[in-house]
Amino acid sequence: MILSCQNINKTFIDNHLLKDVSFHINENDKAALIGINGCGKTTLLRIIMGEMMPDDGLVTLAKDTTVGYLPQNALLSSTKSIYNELLSVRQDLITLEEQLRDMEHKMSHLDGKNLEELVEKYTLASQRFEREGGLTYRSEITGVLKGLGFSSDDFNRDISTLSGGQKTRVALGKLLVTKPDLIILDEPTNHLDMNAIMWLENYLLNYRGTVFIVSHDRYFLDKIVNKVLELENGHMSTFIGNYTDYATKKEILRIAAVNAYRNNQREIKHQEEVIKKLRSFNREKSIKRAESREKMLQKMEVVDKPSEENASMHLTLTPRFESGNDVLTIKDLSKAFDSNVLFHELSCFIKKGEHVAIIGDNGTGKSTFLKIINQIIPADAGTITTGSNVVIGYYDQEHHVLHENKTIFDEISDDYPSLTNTEIRNVLAAFLFTGEDVFKMVSSLSGGEKGRVLLAKLMLSQANFLILDEPTNHLDITSKEILEDALNSYTGTVLYVSHDRYFINRTASRILDLTQNGFINYLGNYDYYLEKKENVGFSTDISSNTEISVSPASQSDSKLEWKARKELQAAARKRENEIAKLEAEIEKLENRSSEIDSLMATDEYCNNSAKLMQLQTEKDDISSKLETAYEKWEEISS
Repeated sequence: MILSCQNINKTFIDNHLLKDVSFHINENDKAALIGINGCGKTTLLRIIMGEMMPDDGLVTLAKDTTVGYLPQNALLSSTKSIYNELLSVRQDLITLEEQLRDMEHKMSHLDGKNLEELVEKYTLASQRFEREGGLTYRSEITGVLKGLGFSSDDFNRDISTLSGGQKTRVALGKLLVTKPDLIILDEPTNHLDMNAIMWLENYLLNYRGTVFIVSHDRYFLDKIVNKVLELENGHMSTFIGNYTDYATKKEILRIAAVNAYRNNQREIKHQEEVIKKLRSFNREKSIKRAESREKMLQKMEVVDKPSEENASMHLTLTPRFESGNDVLTIKDLSKAFDSNVLFHELSCFIKKGEHVAIIGDNGTGKSTFLKIINQIIPADAGTITTGSNVVIGYYDQEHHVLHENKTIFDEISDDYPSLTNTEIRNVLAAFLFTGEDVFKMVSSLSGGEKGRVLLAKLMLSQANFLILDEPTNHLDITSKEILEDALNSYTGTVLYVSHDRYFINRTASRILDLTQNGFINYLGNYDYYLEKKENVGFSTDISSNTEISVSPASQSDSKLEWKARKELQAAARKRENEIAKLEAEIEKLENRSSEIDSLMATDEYCNNSAKLMQLQTEKDDISSKLETAYEKWEEISS
């Protein structure tokens, strides 16, 4: 065991963020920490790193464990070049290498015993140099930098000139070069393109050490991890396997929890109805039975209502009306910024109902392409034609379509003036903005919150052609799944740019790979793209018809399920009929018993002992039949 956390608690004012969180990570584990935004993942990492103290609990690292930690948006301040910054991590090898060169120089001027002593010292130092990676460390640095998306021309760039994302990549490279026993990464793929993510996957998969990752990149987690730690409502749960294994087990547990709750509620309601009915019989024995059942009901364990997955945000995408079959046609589109040519004579077309993902390396112009379609920036050349009745809804990853000087409420009301205040509040509540939150300024929102405002506007637009630029950025896994389900149910057309491979895999029916030579078309999802990438043949087909046949075995299974369902329904109907007959019989007997009581009080029967005996015999018989009927009703109803 390399890391252990025992009963970690952390509260901020009235928010009990971490509640007795306990888990452990073994040596060479590749573990993921997941949970919705704001659940405390980063706080937990900071506690592990000693940057924040827990209210209670203990963090234990194995003796002499070296730890490398990459926070989100790691700040790297340096006057060095990119290459020299990574090189500085191996200063020990640089110094040792200088000592070896110095000894080599001295050996040429020595002889005898002095030479023998220096040769022995040189041999030991050389062995240490080789053992600690002295022969390969420079090539490893080059490999890490290129893997993370830096070209050879970038190596000499000063870090002070880099963007925030590039600085984070340098910080990641620096951490990887140190090769600590335990690597802790907080959202490491945020600033990487697909090629860099795939390189990092391979690197971490083969890393001879322990890796602990916070990430919303489900495809990335699927490739790497063998353990998933989920932080939910302050509590930690451990699942063995990768993300797909976790999702499968989580769904089974969720369904079991929902069923247990529903069954518990059904049993409580049923017992309450039985008690009510027994009391309505208004007989001593039935009242005692009712009281007995009430005591049992009070002792019954009440199952807490589970928090339904995907219950946090509600997103439904519905076009107001259908578009024509030809949604978008682009011919010979070109764009350059000064000497930087992004694309030249780019052509493609999108048909109604297609879900098309655009992928490609950073800097190929994917987002620019979408901005040109949405007339945010002009093209240098080419034509863009939208089809008849096409209404575009645009999701901008930079949130430029939002107004920083407006409140969330005004952002919606100004664009949709026909909505009432209540309707606007209801829409915003579906996207987790309630109470006074709706009056927050857009400028004060986090990236995830701005994303939710954009999704709300997208839903209200009722557009039939959605153009989305990195829609899953800043969304947690649960929100991503909600968006995926909404897109998969959407009957309109979708064109989007994304580097989220899991998202692409679930939502794309076609992939356009933007390269220097134009679009390469793949008729399938991301797994299909990977399969075909090695043997690319540019295809202009935009649709394929696939017939899904049901095997005889599946048909047989379906018939068996149908038969079983019918049998259950028949049994339920039979039970309901028996209960109805019994209740009718009980009512008839009770009515007759009441009639006998009335007759016994009349002069005709009071003064006639023979008739009284006759009525009493009938009443005793009714009581016996009622008792039998009550018992049978209770047995069937239970």
